[in-house]
Parts: sequence; structure tokens; C-alpha cells
Amino acid sequence: MDIQANLKEVIAELPTNVRLVAVSKFHPAEAIEAAYSAGQRIFGESKEQELSGKHEQLPKDIEWHFIGHLQTNKVKYIAPYIAMIHAADSYKLLVEINKQAAKHERTIPCLLEIHIAQEESKYGFTFDSCREMLRTGEWKNLNNICIAGVMGMATNTEDETEIANEFHSLKVFFDELKQKFFSDRPEFKEISMGMSHDYPIAVKEGSTMVRVGSKIFGDRNY
Repeated sequence: MDIQANLKEVIAELPTNVRLVAVSKFHPAEAIEAAYSAGQRIFGESKEQELSGKHEQLPKDIEWHFIGHLQTNKVKYIAPYIAMIHAADSYKLLVEINKQAAKHERTIPCLLEIHIAQEESKYGFTFDSCREMLRTGEWKNLNNICIAGVMGMATNTEDETEIANEFHSLKVFFDELKQKFFSDRPEFKEISMGMSHDYPIAVKEGSTMVRVGSKIFGDRNY
């Protein structure tokens, strides 16, 4: 597995306005070091304990993104250093991130996870529940988080038309939120969508950030 060659191949396919989150979860520190040596600085993890171990061990200029389902009781462990939380899927979680960020005098960028897939097992706000949460305006009092955009996962299917439609729906929703709630907030600019099997489709549909793991690191060692 030539991690550096794989990484370069993925980066070569991405437009300059799309950032790569190299999904390193379940891969050892040595794999991250190989990608780091090739210039990659943004890595995605989804388990607090695994992330904390890697954060201790690896270079401090790595930008760690938390990309999995985050339980409120785990936020305090990552709040001191996390660069972005991709899957803020409830107002309750946003409140907790804000509380823990304040303890460290930090502002943590968060993406609102939107449920766009057919699978019930995936997390996230529905379009309507997200609109309602933003409409109440209480989020504006959370001074230690920055709502920086949206994140979504398409249905795990071979049907590329369905995947494209789901990603398109997220881009349209992002545009709506930008206009209605974030027109005066330049930091609201990210659309995190696309993984190893569907990121080329996501990029075509307006993704600004792709989360690619197995295409770079190979199959995960669980």
C-alpha cells in the first residue's frame, strides 16, 4: 500500500477550492506519518480515545477533524485541540461543544450534519428540524462555536444518480441557509460531502471538503 502515491492521486483530482480530510480512523500512527510526510495536514477521526492517543503521539501542526457521531460526554476530551467537528447533529450537542470550548477559551468550528441518505441508521438534522433550530435563534448566543457549514453522507448505493441527487439537495439547502441565516457570516462556507467511493460526484455537486480514507490508506484494520 503506497499511501503517498494514493494521496497524491486523490489530491490531483481535487479542484483547488476543495480540501481533503484524510480519514485515518482505524489506521496506525505510521500510516498518518506517511501521509504527513507527503504534505497532508488535515486528518479525520471518529473515536475519541483513538484520536486522543494519536494527538499525543503525532506532530502538533496536524489539524484534527472529528467526523463521526459525537456523544456529548466525549466532547470535553477533544475540546482543547479539535480543529473542526463535522457531525453536529443536535442543538444539545452544539450547546455542549460551546460549553467545553469556553473552558479552553476557544471557538470550535462545527458543521451541521444533515440527514440526506435513505438509510435510517445515519444521523443528522432533517431539513425541517435544522430550519426550526436556526429559526429560534438561540444558537446565536453560543459564542464559543462557529457554525461553518453543513455535512452529509449519501446513501451507500451503486446508483450514482441517487447519490448525485442527495448531494445536490445538500448544496441547495446550504444555499438556502446561507441566504436566510448566515448571509453576514463569511465563515459559513463549508459543504463536507463525499467519501472514497463517491467524492468525484460530491465535488461536481459543490463539495468544499471531502473525507477520503480507504482510497488513501487501504482497508481499515478494525
